[in-house]
Amino acid sequence: MAAGPLGWGLAALALLLLALLGGARRLRRRYAAGGARAFAAGWAARADDVRALLVTAHPDDETMFFAPTVLSLVRAGARAAVLCCSAGNYYNQGEIRKKELEQSCLLLGIPASNVTVVDHRDLPDNPALQWDTQLLATFVLKHIEANNINLVVTFDAGGVSGHANHTSLYTALSYLHSERKLPEGCHVLTLESVNLFRKYISILDVPVSCFLSRDALFILTEEEAEQARRAMRCHHSQLLWFRHLYMLFSRYMVINSLRLL
Repeated sequence: MAAGPLGWGLAALALLLLALLGGARRLRRRYAAGGARAFAAGWAARADDVRALLVTAHPDDETMFFAPTVLSLVRAGARAAVLCCSAGNYYNQGEIRKKELEQSCLLLGIPASNVTVVDHRDLPDNPALQWDTQLLATFVLKHIEANNINLVVTFDAGGVSGHANHTSLYTALSYLHSERKLPEGCHVLTLESVNLFRKYISILDVPVSCFLSRDALFILTEEEAEQARRAMRCHHSQLLWFRHLYMLFSRYMVINSLRLL
C-alpha cells in the first residue's frame, strides 16, 4: 500500500531529526575538545592560571545548571571552587543537602575543601525572596579576595528558571562589577537563560548555541555528560520524577553558553 501524505510527512520529519542529531553530534565533538582552553586563552596565560569560583544559590545548582562549565574548566586544568549561598533548607533538608553537595562536587572534580556553603538566616532558600544585594555582595567579595579568584561564574538576570534566589546572585555580581569592587583582572561569566523549547532539546541545541554569539561555550562529551548525571544523582533528596526527565532532556546537562559582564 502506498504511503499517504501523513506517512510521507512523518518519514520526512524523522529524516530531518536524524540529520539534525547527526550534525549536533559532530559539532559536539568539535567544540567539546577545547572550549575551556579557547576561552581561557583570551585572557589568561594558561588555562591552569584560572582560579574559578562558581557562585550558586542552592546545593544541586552546580550540577543541574553548571556541570558543563565546571567539567570543562577542570578538564582544561583550572582550579575550581564553589560558593553556595544557601543550604537549600526550604523543606528542612539543609544538612542532608550540604553533604550531597560535597559528594556531587567531588565527582565534578572539586574537592570538599573548595566547597563553601553560606548558611545565613537572611539568605534563606525561598523561590519568592530576593536576597539583599549588599549582604550577598559582601559574602561573595570576601570569598573572591580570600581565594585570589580571577573568574566568577553565576546565573544571568533570568536565573535559568526565574528563581528569585538565582537572580539575586546576578544582581549582587552586577553590583560588584559596576561599582568596580572586584579585584583587578577578575572576570564574571553569566549563564545564558534560554527559552523553554531550547531548554529541553538536549544536544539538538548544540547547532543553535554554536551559531548564536556568546563569550564562552562549554559542551560536554558523552562520557562527561554521564559524569554530570552521576553527580546529579548524588542529590538523592532532590531526585523527584521530573528531575530524572530533566537529566535526560535539559541542554544545561550538556551545554553552557555564557556571557561576560
